[in-house]
Amino acid sequence: MKIYDFNGKKNISGQRIREARIKLHLSQKALAVRLKLEGVELERDSISRIEIGTRFVADYEIKILAKVLNTSVTWLLGIE
Repeated sequence: MKIYDFNGKKNISGQRIREARIKLHLSQKALAVRLKLEGVELERDSISRIEIGTRFVADYEIKILAKVLNTSVTWLLGIE
C-alpha cells in the first residue's frame, strides 16, 4: 500500500479539528469521550496525531468529528 502525503501531512483537516475543539473548550480526552459516545473509537493520542497531521482520517471519522464539533464536513476539509 502506498502512503500518500499532502504538503507533508497525512490529512488536511487536523488544524481545523484542533481549532473547532479549542473553540468548544474541549480537551483531546473530552473529544475522545464524545466520539466514543457516537460509536467512533479514537484515543487521545490518535486525536493528537490527527491534529498534527501524522495520522490519516477516515471518511466516517470526519463525519462524526463534524457532528461532535458542531461544524460541517466541508469546513473541516477546508472547502468553505
